[in-house]
Amino acid sequence: MSYSPGEEGGLSQAAPNAPNSRDLFDNTTQTVATGNTPEDLVSPMVDEASPSSTSSFEMLDMDSVPAPYQEVQPHWFFCRRAEDNTSWLPFSREDSDKLENAFNAVGKKETEVVVAVDGERYDVHVKERKRYAVYWEQAPTEVRRCTWFYKGDKDTRFMPYLEDFSKSLEEAYMIAVTLDEWKRKLEFPTGETVILHNPKLIMQYQPIGLQEEWVSSPSEQTRPRTVKRGVDNISVEIPDGEPEKVDHLVFMVHGIGPACDLRFRSIIQCVNDFRSASLSLLASHYKRAQQEGVVGRVEFLPVNWHSALHGDATGVDEDIQRITLPSISRLRHFTNDTLLDLFFYNSPTYCQTIVDTVASEINRLHTLFKQRHPDFNGEVSVVGHSLGSLILFDLLTNQRTGSDPRKGVPPNEPFPLNCDTLEQTLTRLGLQQYLDTLQAENVDLESLTLCQDSDLKDLGIPLGPRKKILNYVRRKWLPEDSKTGAVHLAPGLQVPPQVTSDHDSYQSSGLTMQQSQFHRAQSVTSAVDYEYFNMGIGQVSIDYPQLAFHPQTFFAFGSPIGMFLTVRGLKHIDPNYTFPTCKSFYNIYHPFDPVAYRIEPMIVSEADLEPMLIPHHKGRKRMHLELKDSLTRMSMDLKNNVLGSLRTAWQSFARLPVAALPPVEEGETTIERNLQEAQGVCEEAEPSVSAEQPEQPEIKVGMLNGGRRIDYVLQEKPIESFNEYLFAIQSHLCYWESEDTALLLLKEIYDKLDVAFEQPQQ
Repeated sequence: MSYSPGEEGGLSQAAPNAPNSRDLFDNTTQTVATGNTPEDLVSPMVDEASPSSTSSFEMLDMDSVPAPYQEVQPHWFFCRRAEDNTSWLPFSREDSDKLENAFNAVGKKETEVVVAVDGERYDVHVKERKRYAVYWEQAPTEVRRCTWFYKGDKDTRFMPYLEDFSKSLEEAYMIAVTLDEWKRKLEFPTGETVILHNPKLIMQYQPIGLQEEWVSSPSEQTRPRTVKRGVDNISVEIPDGEPEKVDHLVFMVHGIGPACDLRFRSIIQCVNDFRSASLSLLASHYKRAQQEGVVGRVEFLPVNWHSALHGDATGVDEDIQRITLPSISRLRHFTNDTLLDLFFYNSPTYCQTIVDTVASEINRLHTLFKQRHPDFNGEVSVVGHSLGSLILFDLLTNQRTGSDPRKGVPPNEPFPLNCDTLEQTLTRLGLQQYLDTLQAENVDLESLTLCQDSDLKDLGIPLGPRKKILNYVRRKWLPEDSKTGAVHLAPGLQVPPQVTSDHDSYQSSGLTMQQSQFHRAQSVTSAVDYEYFNMGIGQVSIDYPQLAFHPQTFFAFGSPIGMFLTVRGLKHIDPNYTFPTCKSFYNIYHPFDPVAYRIEPMIVSEADLEPMLIPHHKGRKRMHLELKDSLTRMSMDLKNNVLGSLRTAWQSFARLPVAALPPVEEGETTIERNLQEAQGVCEEAEPSVSAEQPEQPEIKVGMLNGGRRIDYVLQEKPIESFNEYLFAIQSHLCYWESEDTALLLLKEIYDKLDVAFEQPQQ
């Protein structure tokens, strides 16, 4: 890098052998300015630099006394790479301070320092300058300690320089400020040239290929970049830090396909948006409680099962690809990658893979979260979107309560296989050659029960032996009652004739009695009133795994649960039925969502209940809905008035002859009598209407949500009301960015914590 002062308002050529920074600091001379004011020296340089970019420059009053040099305050950024662009995003000030303190503490030591950031969802390796995801699989991203930034004409935001480059700029800036000498040029070995015109006007010029000899100034090479020092001098929004205290944990399960919204974002990105919305709502609707330290935050973690289903372990993608037609390839790829998930879930083979993946992933995340938050003592809830809600519904209906675990085994402990050793088990399976591989990783028989297919694959065990091991473990995990053929029903359950007569059909299809009882046993693990069932909830051939906790609330977004239950033969849900381990259930949907179905009509079929309208997060009903309701009430009032007038007129025409009428009392006219009769009709009608009003909230919709309402509908936006079909798909994917949905979850969570809700003033 070369560094030299300018002369007569122009740019001097760099010396062949550039001195180092110390020589520059000791030998730098004053800029020659004969007959020119400081303003005259700056202006030609600005005009020459780039006429198109000087309009945004902030000119400095050169007559003012220069401020003493102060070291720049660094801020830490991380890189986010997309398909077509790269952006650098700042850490919160709290996280940046933690990283800076760790950076200063480690110094030149070789030991690595790990700092937890972003609510402890990421770990930053300070020496390596990498950020690693904790809870999900994600490529590590670059981290940078940033002090200097640049932005070109076509850039939308400032980008940070490399740390070494920034260090050189800071040294040159320190010299210029200390000596109060500006218009200095820095030339770097890569060809970049930076000119320090004044503290607020610093430009960078980049070369374009090979320069011609006649090119005399950087302004003729390329358009300059604006250079800024320090994060406070650039337009960047630094996010607020998250509270350390976690009040509640929520797992969110996605639906079909790898993308969760119209922007084809993953479940990780969508959950990040939902978490951000909840943090802003906590700051606005629970402001006082947050200031008093009563409220911390709610942690939302994504549960991804699609990659396991479509990974190498199942090989289903290769099998489907072999039979896929070559035409309309993009549409067929979308169908194979997204829509087929519905059919996979209805297949016993792949349904088992899906439920195992969801349950094991939730349990893994729960264990990892407890390890990283040992002081957490809050409750846990689950959220399912689309098909994910059906997966959770089937899991929750097949959970065992504390009074129905496996005998002699704590609820969350693995079931002991038997008294055999690992060597004996592998020998029985004919896989003794893998004993050394497992023992090298300290895997015993109990550890083997916790292994997944991906774990065994990482150990280098081929697909065939992996399937043998997993099948053996799965069979040994089954309750002993299932293997003896005994079927135990929950108290009060009655098996309908259709169920008992199914044994003959099983035998006629080649299944033994023991197999048929086992299949039926899997479908009666939850306390459901079978008077209304032709078959059990869930798929009869699936062994549903157990969650490591009892969820407090189950939220379903855009859920097809009602439709799937109906297709399975369920016509009615017993009002007394509850999930064995979860006592609250909310079915949340958009009115135009084509995939969503209601639940309450399956519980209370005798009453036509409108769904509960979810309040707007700003505390009011949307304007177009209020107008719609007002017009509806107006038309009903007008209709009633017209019908009342017609009824009175008809009664006057259809009246019997006067002689047959009751005698008119003295002083009373016929018109008065007619008015009294009309008023009597109205008075009889009004009490019936008023009597029906208070009965509405008293209707109970079963115990699935503790006697409270289950179906909750969002308010559509005004633009969505113009064409329901146009916004149908978007309506199914809107929940991740819906503040109304996020606020409903927060109210349900914090109401049970007795935290007061505050409606902010608009």
